Amino acid sequence: MISNDVSTTETVRNVFIIDDKGVVRLILVYPLNIGRCIPEILRVIEALQTADENKASTPANWIPCEPIIIAPPKTFAELEARNAEINKNRNGMSWYLSFKEPKKCITAGQTDGECDTINKING
Repeated sequence: MISNDVSTTETVRNVFIIDDKGVVRLILVYPLNIGRCIPEILRVIEALQTADENKASTPANWIPCEPIIIAPPKTFAELEARNAEINKNRNGMSWYLSFKEPKKCITAGQTDGECDTINKING
């Protein structure tokens, strides 16, 4: 891709993540002098798939197989149940920010142990 803000002849590095329905889910644009980060691209794909599979969100700095953010309650009864669950399980800060383990941990073709290596690299 050419970015007129950068150059009219040299390309910038773009990454487009398009789902199976043809919807562009993410666009990353890297400057001319910076290479792409493949582990981050894989992490983003895993985050999109995990969020979709679990109907939830991934928090900042999310690492595959770590807890995800539960959607906020839609009714007052669900809110009360969420508060009770948080008090019992200590899995959140408030009814609007609580976590759960993903029911399905999606990794990009990693074998056992690779996730641990990536976690150590990412800190």
